[in-house]
Amino acid sequence: MISDTPAPADSSAPDATTTPPTAAVLLIGNELLSGRTRDINLPHIAESLVARGIRLREARVIADIPQAIVSAINELRNGHDYVFTTGGIGPTHDDITADCVAEAFGVDLPVNTEARALLQSFCDERQIELNEDRLRMARIPEGASLIDNPVSAAPGFRMENVFVMAGVPRIMQAMLASVLPDLRTGPIVHSVSVGCDLGEGTVASALRALQEAHPAIEIGSYPGKTGQLGRLSLVARGTDETELESVRQALVQMVSALGGRLS
Repeated sequence: MISDTPAPADSSAPDATTTPPTAAVLLIGNELLSGRTRDINLPHIAESLVARGIRLREARVIADIPQAIVSAINELRNGHDYVFTTGGIGPTHDDITADCVAEAFGVDLPVNTEARALLQSFCDERQIELNEDRLRMARIPEGASLIDNPVSAAPGFRMENVFVMAGVPRIMQAMLASVLPDLRTGPIVHSVSVGCDLGEGTVASALRALQEAHPAIEIGSYPGKTGQLGRLSLVARGTDETELESVRQALVQMVSALGGRLS
């Protein structure tokens, strides 16, 4: 029986293929590297992409350094189908992501008429002045399309295969949800897991042999604890559910053969 399986992708998603699209995530902000802010955006993005058959191949955390951001954007957008950035699109001096994306693509960064109207409406409703600092959030690279922000109005944007989103988790999640239906999908990766009380050194050889017998399945071991007892999670991932079930049964048999107990 297959367990730990993500929800199936929307069958109406465009251009579902057997060749999975790949993605990278670029988390931007000095606060992430200082440890002051604990990132929770990456897990959410990863889970959302997996559920649609998009393979997240790389994630980077970089500082608010213009050339570092520009270089990373250019490298990642040329190496993956999709790039998702978080952070750096607010009103303060260190919010430089829009500037860097514009530089990476070699385009201007004007105040976008639609983005300005959204911000003006948001500010008018709250009797807030749309000052020059807030207006910075309406600067959008020439040729980009807006990503809706139902939380605080200031939009993200898409520039070709690069999706620029806010760093605030609630806003980022809303932005991501709005763009996911437009992305190309691939075969869904399912997973099965078996827990046991064995150590990695005990299962390593048998696990290696099982991996060699099933090259299309990704098999890994992850140590942890349940109460005071050591617990090892043996996890297999793949797109073929029938083969995954065979691997799960093999993992159960392996644990028994090595004198371990399932947990």
